[in-house]
Amino acid sequence: MRISWIFTLIVLLIVGAVVALMLLEAGSVTYTVVWGVALLGVLLLILFYRNVMKPLRTIANGIDLLRAQDFTSRLSHVGQREADRIVDMFNGMMNSLKQERLKLREQNHFLDLLIDVSPMGIIMLDSKGDISECNKAAAKYVGLDSTKDLLLTTVKELDTPLGKVLNSLQDREVKVVRLNDSMVYRCSRLSFMESGISHPFYLIEKLTDEVMKAERKSYEKVIRMMAHEVNNSLAGIISVMETAEEEVSDPDLSEAISACENRCRDMGAFITKFASAVKIPEPIKRNVDLSELLRSRSSIFESICSETGSKLTMTIPDEETPVFIDPVLIEQVITNIVKNAAESAGQGGMVDVSIENPGSRLVVTDNGPGISPEASEMLFTPFFTTKESGHGLGLLLVSEVLNSHGCRFSLETYPDSLTRFTIKF
Repeated sequence: MRISWIFTLIVLLIVGAVVALMLLEAGSVTYTVVWGVALLGVLLLILFYRNVMKPLRTIANGIDLLRAQDFTSRLSHVGQREADRIVDMFNGMMNSLKQERLKLREQNHFLDLLIDVSPMGIIMLDSKGDISECNKAAAKYVGLDSTKDLLLTTVKELDTPLGKVLNSLQDREVKVVRLNDSMVYRCSRLSFMESGISHPFYLIEKLTDEVMKAERKSYEKVIRMMAHEVNNSLAGIISVMETAEEEVSDPDLSEAISACENRCRDMGAFITKFASAVKIPEPIKRNVDLSELLRSRSSIFESICSETGSKLTMTIPDEETPVFIDPVLIEQVITNIVKNAAESAGQGGMVDVSIENPGSRLVVTDNGPGISPEASEMLFTPFFTTKESGHGLGLLLVSEVLNSHGCRFSLETYPDSLTRFTIKF
């Protein structure tokens, strides 16, 4: 029989007894019996509530607490041994759940802090493919100012060089890329399971410093070895030529030997300077007016452009453009960039040097043939060049100087067919 039926029968028994007492004559035997039945019903009702209904209501309250995930509240004893054992077990379980939830919350908070300060960029997607979480490093690497800007977009909508790389990744694919700002990244697309649903996420690891150190060590070693071998060979050749010049009586032959001797000395001096050129000194920074620096070097830039037949234009504001740089190193960088732009523009081409707003952005533009997609992936790589007489170290040294200044830069051919080298100080 259901508990509710028992409760209903007891209530009906009490109600019937009360009605009978109202109808019967007081003092009769029937009246006394009915009175006893009424008292018995009340006693049964009290016992039933205490032993059955109150424990059940307490258990129902506990279930409501679990449903509401309220792990701080506790159940009170009901005065019944078996029911109180259940209450104690329930309170112990709630205390354990509270401790586990607190521990999990602390771990999640620590994990959030760890992700936020991690130098590795992390982008997590939800089941719909939208960005649900990200950290500061990820926003910086993809070229956005803050995590809020990244959360408001999707990976497919990221119109930045690194964003395009992320969008091209397949599940569980890892790719190492060098972008047009000399930055090297290892990008991974992985996934984890939650509630039976796969959630993809991206990891972006910056490898620029490690790669540049390895490359610098490699090309410095190669150049030092080349310089050593060439100078040793040239020393022997020069010595033989000096002896031969003393022994030769023919003036024409003596002059030819002297010319070869001078050429060998020039070659030795060149290779020595070439070897020393790859050793870039640490920048000595100070406050410099970038506008004045460019104006003072305008004649040099014009001379460089005139050698290639290109036309130079300069857009420099009259007001000061303060930057914190090493003027000697930055002057060499800008000269190298202008020289490359002039060679690319060629006869009848255009080279523009301008300072854009905000004034900490320098842009060198040329209308040459542009940079092919294949070449853009190899920019700033040691010994890579598209010039017939190039040695492939110019842009590499430019990137090292700019990186030592903490500048952000890029070299790219845009849809308007103009190639721009942009430096943000």
